[in-house]
Amino acid sequence: METKSEISSPERSALIRKIIVRFSFVPLFIAVFTLLPAGTFNYWQVYLYSSVIVIPMIFVLFYFLKRDPKFLERRTRGREKVKEQKLIQMINLPVFMAAFIIPGLDRRFGWSDVPVEIIIITNIVILGGYLIIFNVFRQNSYASRIVETDNEQKIITTGLYGVVRHPMYIGVLIMYMPTPLALGSYWGLIPMAFLPVALVFRILNEEKVLKENFGDYEEYCKKTKYRLVPYIW
Repeated sequence: METKSEISSPERSALIRKIIVRFSFVPLFIAVFTLLPAGTFNYWQVYLYSSVIVIPMIFVLFYFLKRDPKFLERRTRGREKVKEQKLIQMINLPVFMAAFIIPGLDRRFGWSDVPVEIIIITNIVILGGYLIIFNVFRQNSYASRIVETDNEQKIITTGLYGVVRHPMYIGVLIMYMPTPLALGSYWGLIPMAFLPVALVFRILNEEKVLKENFGDYEEYCKKTKYRLVPYIW
């Protein structure tokens, strides 16, 4: 299969090292912000959730390392350049952390009793959200973690981008909003309720940046009317 972008061997080695470092933070984050508040390692929901997140991620990393390593390089950039996005990121971080800490505390004090079936179904839903994100990545090599533009970047108007203008954020909502349920907590859903609000502000600012940098983005907006949810917004 033909790759979308090529990088030199030294660049590939540096990218792999960067990915390993970044990737190791995922299970570490989950462990620190759930197991520590829970005060126990006897928390099977965490291990199931971690598997649902980490195992597909490994396959995705290998897929793009072979097909589109430049995309992976862009995904490793985590520092926002736009002032408004820095503020949104700063506000969103403690909210996101709380969505993991509260389930841990919930496990410690026994506030919730989420049935096993709901936990399993929730993990399947989360995996579905990740599959949507993966398909967005395949369609858009410039789907960066931060709001930025590139001289070689083109507006994608087909596939999922023909349905809504920000399909990746649909996947993000499906993947992360039910996370507390997957961790066995109803109370953890409270901070996650702020995620759609944060995404709305992020999208509005992101579209402002895109309109300033791409003359054809306005036309795309007329063709694909809805930003996130068809027939709603």
